[in-house]
Formats: sequence, C-alpha cells, structure tokens
Amino acid sequence: MLNFDVKVLYHSSIRIGEDVFVDPFKIKENAKAKYIFITHSHYDHYSVEDINKLVCKDTIFIAPKDVSLSLKKVYTNTVYEMLPFQELEFNDIKVKAFPSYNVNKNFHKKEYGWLGYLIEHKGINYCVLGDCDANDDNKKLKCDCLLVPIGGTFTMNGKEGAELTNIIKPKLVVPTHYNAIVGNKTNEREFIANLDKSINYRIDID
Repeated sequence: MLNFDVKVLYHSSIRIGEDVFVDPFKIKENAKAKYIFITHSHYDHYSVEDINKLVCKDTIFIAPKDVSLSLKKVYTNTVYEMLPFQELEFNDIKVKAFPSYNVNKNFHKKEYGWLGYLIEHKGINYCVLGDCDANDDNKKLKCDCLLVPIGGTFTMNGKEGAELTNIIKPKLVVPTHYNAIVGNKTNEREFIANLDKSINYRIDID
C-alpha cells in the first residue's frame, strides 16, 4: 500500500514530504524548503511573504517563465524556469510540467504558459493541477495522487473536479482551492457525490 506523504496546508498550498512545497500561502509551519514550486503568478499562489518563511540558501525554485523572472530579482537561489512538457530530474525528485489553463474563462489562459506539475517523490507520482478547468492536456494525465481544484469561479467546481478525477483515475485524490477566497463545503460535498466510488479521497481543508 502506498504511503501518501502529502498535505494541503491551506487553499492551494501543498506540502509533499517534509521539504517540498507548492504555491506556499498563509504558511504557519516552521519548516525549510528544499524545493518550492510555483504554478502561476496570482497572489494566492506566488506569495513572497510566504516564500520568505520557508526559503533557505539551498532552496531550489521551479516556476513558469513570468514567475521565474520575478524570483530571480528577489532571490539569489537557483531558479529553474519550466515550460509545458519539460522534465527535470534531481537526486530525490523527478518533475514534469504540463500546461494549466481555463477553457471557458479568461483567468488562466493557455498562452500565459502557467503550469501544473507531476512530481515523483519516493516512488509516488503526485499531480498538482494548478488553477484550471478540465482540458485536453490534463485529461491525459496519470498519477498516484491527484490534487484537484474545486472552488469554482477561477477553476473547476466540485462536479467538474470529480468528473476530471474520474477520467484520470488516481489511487488517491485530495481536493484543493476552496473554503478560502472562493468555494465552500458545498463544493466539497458536490465533489464527493460525483466521484467514482472506486477512487479513494481525503479531505485536508477544514
């Protein structure tokens, strides 16, 4: 049985293992990051105030082009600019980026080059979708653990998030991006009601 070492800390702020963070926001943990991934430049995903709580001299950043340019102005750390479908391999994790975008909304356009990430950590493939709708790119993804936004407005709602999860068929899904800023527990209930019963889910957001 797989040991899923992942936690949604708040909204779309995610920790994998002890030191891999994605879109840190409203950070309360006393930790130092080895890797910080940023999906896109919106304030609730790219927060310098929260990055400063986690960053140390050896922290490595992975981000899309616009965020990487900004990070290089603020930090002296190593910053990897990733493009959709690009892959990176480090000693302890492997990463593949994919495009993250809306289909019928203008908040996250495909041409912005914003990203989701497939992160392999200790033999488990975690998929962080970023802010998106179901689209031709993320419907092709395969992973062990899926982090899916369900808050609506800027992303999928609960039903849409469940329908995409049913296509990807992860072993575990954890919903994100609700009950703060946008979305509420109704989104969560809708997600669970429409989720294929063969897919395990876990709720991290209070």
